[in-house]
Amino acid sequence: MTNSISRRTILRTGAGVALASALPLRGFAQEPAKPAEIIVRAWGGSWVEALKKGVSDPFTAATGIAVRHDLSEDNEIQPKLWAAVAQKRTPPIHVNWDTTTNATKSALRGVTEDLSDLPNLKNTTDLAKPVGLEGYPIVNTYGYVYVLAYRPSAFPDGAPKSWKDLLDPKFKGRIALYNDGIGFHFPAQVAGGGKLSDIPGNMEPAWDFIREVKKQNPLLGEDPDFTTWFQNGEIDAACTISTNAREARNNGVDIKWTVPVEGCKFDTDGLWVPKGLPENELYWAKQYVNFAITSGAQQVWLDGLGLPGVVPGLTPPADLVNDPSYPVRPEDFEHLIRISSQVQVENESAWFGKFT
Repeated sequence: MTNSISRRTILRTGAGVALASALPLRGFAQEPAKPAEIIVRAWGGSWVEALKKGVSDPFTAATGIAVRHDLSEDNEIQPKLWAAVAQKRTPPIHVNWDTTTNATKSALRGVTEDLSDLPNLKNTTDLAKPVGLEGYPIVNTYGYVYVLAYRPSAFPDGAPKSWKDLLDPKFKGRIALYNDGIGFHFPAQVAGGGKLSDIPGNMEPAWDFIREVKKQNPLLGEDPDFTTWFQNGEIDAACTISTNAREARNNGVDIKWTVPVEGCKFDTDGLWVPKGLPENELYWAKQYVNFAITSGAQQVWLDGLGLPGVVPGLTPPADLVNDPSYPVRPEDFEHLIRISSQVQVENESAWFGKFT
């Protein structure tokens, strides 16, 4: 990670200032009591390591509050949070790092705290605001692209131009997708001859193309799996978030990624706080989210992930300048597919089920 030590040092020394300038939140005349720890749900592998370096460790340095990372999958923790709020029990975590679509489901269910009073929201771009929801039941923290990652040795003629290139018989058993198909449904719609404007009403072109891909016996997994598969030489291509391919490259694997002619899905993740926390723990959970959207925290956190954040002026990692997986200008989004969170919320469970 470029300049990670110097940036982290700067972040640690400035973390107290960043937090102090944001205090107190509305409704508190002074800081409430600090809990010994807060629990933040996170994805494993390079994901949690980046969060730890950019947000959690500096937060602890500034506040003295330990941060424990719960590595339950987002879909696994979701029903537990919903049940805790419904039964008026204390939720099992303080902050959920979640996909915006999953988080929107929780917001519509009424289990998320309103984060509109976070002072640092005033310094964020429009990407931080969840679309179609009142206030800030979620704070989006960055965007990402589900790229076509590939091993150059398997594509001697250059980067694959189309998702259809994965149908070559030589790739049977050598490609990988997420186990619920996330990130692949929309480019599959185009590759299958359909229109994005037909989503969700007519997605048969997507399912036709996915049936063809199924014949290739793809490996199915989650984020850490893709990096491992590339490192172990088990796959030649994958539909995955660029972070996973970049981690493999950083670990010495010869790997590249591209945006094929059909496009790639662009989406966001965010942070939210479940209802039902003790008042003082709610306060500090909010402070964690507030700190995560400072420029210092975002620079280090997202350097680790290789993703564009929601604070203006962040410096792209040197290896991602002008990379299609790191959009920063309007023209960078021309070949990226963005489908509204509402459409995804209303249909994603059905899509996942059908894919499975």
